Amino acid sequence: MSFDHLMAEGRIGSLALRNRILMAPMGSNLSDENGHCGERIQAYYEARARGGAGAVIVGVAAIAWPVGNCNPNQVGLSNDEFLPGLETLAGRVKQHGCRAIIQLQHAGKVAVRDMAAGRPMLVPSVPRHTPDDMMAALTPEEMSAFVKSLAGAKIEYKVADAEDIAWLIERFADAAHRAQRAGFDGVELHAGHGYILAEFLSPYTNQREDQYGGSLENRARLLCEVLAAVRERVGADFPLWLRLDAREYRLEPGITLDDAVQTAQLAEAAGADAVHVSAYANASSGIGFTEAPLVHEPGGYLGFARRIKQAINIPVIAVGRVEPEVAERVIAAGEADFVSMARKLLADPELPNKLAADQPEAVRPCIYCYTCVSRIFLNDHLICAVNAQTGYETQTVIEPAAQARRVLVVGGGPAGMEAARVAALRGHAVTLCEASGRLGGTAFFSGIPYPPNEKLVRYLVGQVQSLPIELRLNTPVNDTLVDELAPDAVVVATGALRPAPPVPGADYPHVFSGDELRELMTGTGDTGVMSKLSLPQRVIMAAGKLLGITCSGEWIRRLSHWWMPLGRRVVIAGGGLVGLELAEFLVERGRQVAVVEEGSHFGAELAVVRRWRVLHGLREHSVELLDNRCLVSIERGFVRVAGDLGEETLAADSVILAAGATSNPDLAQRLSARALEVHIAGDCGGVGYLHGAMHDGHRVGRAL
Repeated sequence: MSFDHLMAEGRIGSLALRNRILMAPMGSNLSDENGHCGERIQAYYEARARGGAGAVIVGVAAIAWPVGNCNPNQVGLSNDEFLPGLETLAGRVKQHGCRAIIQLQHAGKVAVRDMAAGRPMLVPSVPRHTPDDMMAALTPEEMSAFVKSLAGAKIEYKVADAEDIAWLIERFADAAHRAQRAGFDGVELHAGHGYILAEFLSPYTNQREDQYGGSLENRARLLCEVLAAVRERVGADFPLWLRLDAREYRLEPGITLDDAVQTAQLAEAAGADAVHVSAYANASSGIGFTEAPLVHEPGGYLGFARRIKQAINIPVIAVGRVEPEVAERVIAAGEADFVSMARKLLADPELPNKLAADQPEAVRPCIYCYTCVSRIFLNDHLICAVNAQTGYETQTVIEPAAQARRVLVVGGGPAGMEAARVAALRGHAVTLCEASGRLGGTAFFSGIPYPPNEKLVRYLVGQVQSLPIELRLNTPVNDTLVDELAPDAVVVATGALRPAPPVPGADYPHVFSGDELRELMTGTGDTGVMSKLSLPQRVIMAAGKLLGITCSGEWIRRLSHWWMPLGRRVVIAGGGLVGLELAEFLVERGRQVAVVEEGSHFGAELAVVRRWRVLHGLREHSVELLDNRCLVSIERGFVRVAGDLGEETLAADSVILAAGATSNPDLAQRLSARALEVHIAGDCGGVGYLHGAMHDGHRVGRAL
């Protein structure tokens, strides 16, 4: 499809933009510890500008740094010492024809850096206590990282008085003027996501009884006074807009869409040039963060943007997991004027350029795994699971090889395909051998319960097919083939081993290892699992393979609602990433599921934020999550498990063994013994799942 409307020029106030795609502001933790914009953050934003975005919005710049900070490595805007780095950053963005915008923020009740430093956090009212079910899902190592800089800190609040409010207004105005002096093309006020301006707007957090509390007009007074002060300081022609919550989820009484519409109208009257429509949720709830502000539902806020667009006369910026084809429709229908993207541009900074070149299939997809933002929660800088260069732009440059070499890549999973892709881009002659008849490895199977993974596999397959890579399917690698190809270097990316655990009953017909289940669902492999099925089941599976159903994740997902070779009561042994994704998949298909985990925490391989969401969803579907228990034996119709309280039985029509993946170094060792140059990528060298596979493959491709 064409993207004529999305790629058309647009205007916000006096600012002309080359297209309707903005990079959404997102905390990165990439600035220097002293708040300065060093090479790391400059390169990060420049990559998105070079990639063709109409504007880059630098996220959460602290107006009173270090006061009011929520992240340890947050951009500072509080005095002129920050100007040199800000000027360079703005210049590097603008040299690519991209507009440079910066978002102004004070974190209010979530200014944890104030807490760490012993400062009280500025709030409109003392916050209400809300139950917190997020911390329980953290592993001990994650908990240590989360609180390492808060040891001994005491939570204190300072309810803003008239002097504090005047100080806030001045800080916003001063920061905006400094951004203007630094060469930025505009500023965005962060009036959402639980930060100070949003706290005044929300009836949940604002319990004041003065002119800044009570009615909506009073609660919006601070925002309007900030807008007026900024406008006076920067002049009539400097673009100024705000990010606004259209709704607060899981907070009562919270901001409603009607509130947001009225606030947007007040903001327009106060001098705003646009409204950037987002949302917020009770952040103490595991599911809350992926309802808002980092929405998991595709296009989750588009209805909000459409409603606000109908009520105001200034441009509206939509956000929230908006796919390019949906963004094109939204812009064409006049439901929003611009679309902002954050995670998508982390996954592929070149997305706008690829759309402009009519190459949407070449866009590396975001898989919504939340690796990026989860790192922020753990006081680290963001990265991207599928793009090894994000956050490491200066360290992971793909450069032409000094000498072209013959490279053999063994294994067509994500690690092998990424290594082959990068090596080919560098000019090497690459041969990729895959033992099965399909590329994707275990990632194809993981794309059945989690469809975004299937999109990543499709992208990688497309890259392999479009580059000068010799592809050999159904080709196991042996000594004869190695002699024939005579490679200068070999990349071994054969995936992990998943041996069956030594549990009595593991060989029963109703018990499936992860590899066996993958063979059943995808029609590949050689485990002999078909012998475990009844004759009618074998006929159905053979028919599915013959019709090509097992080659399509979408068809497998559809038909699995109708039939699967699994009973109604399923016990999954292993509460890691694989076990939890299977549990999600099965409960959506009417199965009664129990997950048994030997350790004390579930989903340790999942990024923290996604883990919160998955565990919340499983509990809502009444999945039994049994930690600190080991599988003792498997019987016909039940399993025995043992824990601190002794032994218990769980009913089980089917059992899935989803634990025990280990490295698979055999081939690499055999090839190394032949004095070949051997590189290992992905799970065969240490189980790292998709994140590890993509980063490993990229690293090896650069090292050749």
